[in-house]
Amino acid sequence: MPEPLNESPDPSEGRPEPIGSTEGRLHSDAEGDRERVAKRLNGGGAAVLIIEALVVLFVPRAIAQSGPGLTPWRLSAVLVVVVLVVMVAGLQRRSWGPQAGLAVQLPVLATGFFTAAMWFLGAIFVLLWIYLLRIRAELLGSPPASPASGGG
Repeated sequence: MPEPLNESPDPSEGRPEPIGSTEGRLHSDAEGDRERVAKRLNGGGAAVLIIEALVVLFVPRAIAQSGPGLTPWRLSAVLVVVVLVVMVAGLQRRSWGPQAGLAVQLPVLATGFFTAAMWFLGAIFVLLWIYLLRIRAELLGSPPASPASGGG
């Protein structure tokens, strides 16, 4: 017969932690949470860019059915935009990644010169990217202030 574990009940079990209490938490937890949120936002930005690259990959099909058609130059330009967007998606973990994501919206929007639908789709992605940057600013904001050292 196994011996019972000698567990003492937690006296704080069932009671809520007082507001402003730091019991059971380290001050570095706030920074850890901040890093986790930043990683998730970077992943969300990368996901949006990958979806955007897939959308741009459909542009040659639309170009082929309109105007002068799909010339080698137009195909090359669209593929360069796709590669650029995928590269920036991979760079989202860098500190300047979100700004690069916003900058890459200009070439995507410029594909509207090849087919008019991309003006609309490019504008949607620009607005989506601005929204992501606003969410990032709200969630991350400025770094938490370090506690003042008591000097006497």
